[in-house]
Amino acid sequence: MWNRRRRGGPNRTETPMENFKTSSGIILWLILSLASPLLAEAQQPAPLTGDDRAKIIDQISNALLETYVFPEDAEVMAQLLAEQLESSAYDDATDFTVFCNLLNQDLHSVRRDLHLHVDFAPLPPSEPGTAQQAEEERRMLEKLPRLNYGFRRLELLEGNIGYLRLDAFIDAGLAGETAIAAMAFLANADAMIFDLRNNGGGSPSMISLISSYLFEEPTHLNSFYIRRRDVTKEFWTQADIQGKRRSEVPVIVLTSGRTFSAAEEFAYNLKHLGRATIVGEPTRGGAHPVERFRVDGYPMAVSLPFGRAINPITGTNWEGTGVEPDIEVTADRALDIAHLEVLAMIAGMTGDAQRRQELQLTRASVKSRVDPIRLDATEIQAYVGGYGPHRVIAKGEHLVLLMGGDLEIPMIAIGDDRFVLDGMEGVLVTFERNESGDVVAAVSLHEGVEERHPQQQG
Repeated sequence: MWNRRRRGGPNRTETPMENFKTSSGIILWLILSLASPLLAEAQQPAPLTGDDRAKIIDQISNALLETYVFPEDAEVMAQLLAEQLESSAYDDATDFTVFCNLLNQDLHSVRRDLHLHVDFAPLPPSEPGTAQQAEEERRMLEKLPRLNYGFRRLELLEGNIGYLRLDAFIDAGLAGETAIAAMAFLANADAMIFDLRNNGGGSPSMISLISSYLFEEPTHLNSFYIRRRDVTKEFWTQADIQGKRRSEVPVIVLTSGRTFSAAEEFAYNLKHLGRATIVGEPTRGGAHPVERFRVDGYPMAVSLPFGRAINPITGTNWEGTGVEPDIEVTADRALDIAHLEVLAMIAGMTGDAQRRQELQLTRASVKSRVDPIRLDATEIQAYVGGYGPHRVIAKGEHLVLLMGGDLEIPMIAIGDDRFVLDGMEGVLVTFERNESGDVVAAVSLHEGVEERHPQQQG
């Protein structure tokens, strides 16, 4: 009765930076978003003067006019910054952070583009190709292995559900081996949950790599239009992968209000290809690839969108709207709800009656943890006693099955005198009552085998 069974080098791909514009600054920026600051506190810069503000606005305006994905908006933005400067709107902004905030307010008044922003960036400016720039990049890249390239948690949930928490889409040329190992771990899962609730974005090359495991045939995922070159770059799943494709298993993507950029693309792609169910909160709404450049002579950097995403199904993207979930719940409840949803999915898909029963029991167990069934002291005491070689004992407000005299297994109520055993999937314990309502026996059901043991008091 109640067996002791407890749960228990990639191909190099083109990256968006190679296709659009190679920019080590973007890589450094992404790493900084994942890690704590790496550099010592910078010397406080001197207060901004009127001449400083004019030079900064001139550089930012030129960059907007040359690069920003919407040229008409770029002209309006440049004109607005010039007018604000002329009208003395920035005269009191002697602090760099204050000045950046004012510039961002004005830029976003023209178009609320979350990828477009000006930041106080106290790293010393370094030109591409210099020893200083190489050292900055080296120090930043050293952080990536210690962050496991954004792959933060990997496990099998109850019911053989694969779970991957991914906090960044690092370029496949750097993180490909880690991604391949993660997908190998999930290769035999009956379903997959990708947790992007804390993912701030990254590279389409990683999106392509992971997505390739979810489709059997070559699949067009997304395209990017690049204004400066007037070209459109398509991103597809990869023809060759290491490991097996899992095109048949259900997929759920978890989102939150923090999910941004490339993480939104992953969710948006799979949603509109009919390949995943999105569970959680609407995402932030940033769909533009960016490059990062420093304002010459000043501790400031600009994140500048130079293109826009074009989904092959919708013909548009998630800019300003975010990705709407199929099942909207608060971020803190998304994993539990997704787990319940996917267990129901695979239970409905299986033709194996025993497996279906196991999945239904697992779902009931998960649901009971999400919304516990509380037993009062009288109810608990009714179940206490010996049942064959095992005993049921009370510990506070909970029941525990004592196996072999020393192994304690928490019992989880799922209703109507029915319990599952924590960590022992597919085991159902049902208590029988007599006509007076007294518990008289326990019946265990495991892998189609039933065992009945009368209750012995004392």
